[in-house]
Amino acid sequence: MKDEIRANLITALREGRDPWPGIVGFGQTVLPQLERALIAGHDVVLLGERGQGKTRLLRALSGLLDEWTPVIDGSELGEHPYAPITPASRRRAAELGDDLPVAWRHRDERYTEKLATPDTAVADLIGDVDPVKVAEGRSLGDPETIHFGLVPRAHRGIVAINELPDLAERIQVALLNVMEERDIQVRGYTLRLPLDVLLVASANPEDYTNRGRIITPLKDRFGAEVRTHYPLELADEIALVEQEAELVAAVPRHLLEIVARFTRSLRESSAVDQGSGVSARFAVAAAETVAAAALRRAAITGEERAVARPIDLESVPSVLRGKLEFASGEEGREEEHLTHLLRRATAGTARARLRGIDLTPLAEAVAQTPVRTGERVPAIEVVAALPAVEALTEVARRLGASGTEEPGPMASAAELALELLFLTRRLAKDESDDNTVSYS
Repeated sequence: MKDEIRANLITALREGRDPWPGIVGFGQTVLPQLERALIAGHDVVLLGERGQGKTRLLRALSGLLDEWTPVIDGSELGEHPYAPITPASRRRAAELGDDLPVAWRHRDERYTEKLATPDTAVADLIGDVDPVKVAEGRSLGDPETIHFGLVPRAHRGIVAINELPDLAERIQVALLNVMEERDIQVRGYTLRLPLDVLLVASANPEDYTNRGRIITPLKDRFGAEVRTHYPLELADEIALVEQEAELVAAVPRHLLEIVARFTRSLRESSAVDQGSGVSARFAVAAAETVAAAALRRAAITGEERAVARPIDLESVPSVLRGKLEFASGEEGREEEHLTHLLRRATAGTARARLRGIDLTPLAEAVAQTPVRTGERVPAIEVVAALPAVEALTEVARRLGASGTEEPGPMASAAELALELLFLTRRLAKDESDDNTVSYS
């Protein structure tokens, strides 16, 4: 089975095909290490903080298997017709010869995933004596009395164990023979099965140590340990959000960039507990929250098409505060930190996107005639209140709002420019009791 994975991976690399569809930001770091481990035929453990795509990467391994593979029809362990391993299948193969029934199994069925929990039992992973089979008259030592667990049933496939250190130590011990000798021990007797499995796992680096919750002999059995990470580049963070987020309204790319910068700022903040990490799911949830805020606003104002604006970003800190763990001593200041970092992300995005545009005419015009916005102000009113200055034309072009008659994209672009003028203290921003905001 490992030869099969190796051959398919080498073929993909030679043909220039991406063997890891949907995996973002690991191309120069994690994937080369993982590919070397698979070519070597090693069992692999992925080490990384929460939300770094470990499970997604493990599931992508099934794409390296043959699309269809033959199995003995009716066999518990999906054995190859030419290589049965259980006594029952060997007996059937000897009796039926070329008439042995064959079925075809898809690659997706050859990937088995188990979330490690403290209540996981040896019977779940390895197997146990089936009292029903014993009651039928078989002797207790008969190998056919065994009800096989998850690992033997994954014969000729991939077994993925998420959060491996959460397994109790006695359960970890049960995996030792599977990984090295490739046999299983059930209820006091050993059943030697030449299991053909690739065992992969994920773990948090803090737990995967001698001082953590992993036993040293099990660590020694894994041939490769691969460290994952959060996206290193801003573009990768944005691409990940675009790929994973299910947006119920149009969210312009500059708002997705703000969300990505906000998430990266949280990973660098001393106010946030970096030991628990800031998951990539946070950025995805933040983008979905912005889209939801835009759709709600459109329903209130009667707009036909919901397009997110910077005003919708204000819903992110309060909604997603519970997804973060703050450092001790920061109690009561959580939302203050989030709001500050969100403003920094907004300013950073606006500066990067609007660099070189002279916004002074816009500031001077708005100082004379304030622009009102908010969750109860439709985009068409925002656009109607904008002054006729050349700078706004260039702002619209930079932010992808030109070439459309819809007011939503233009209102979103103009709000970002106004917010930059506010954050650089060139305009005031007044909030009213009716959930409206005036730049003046």
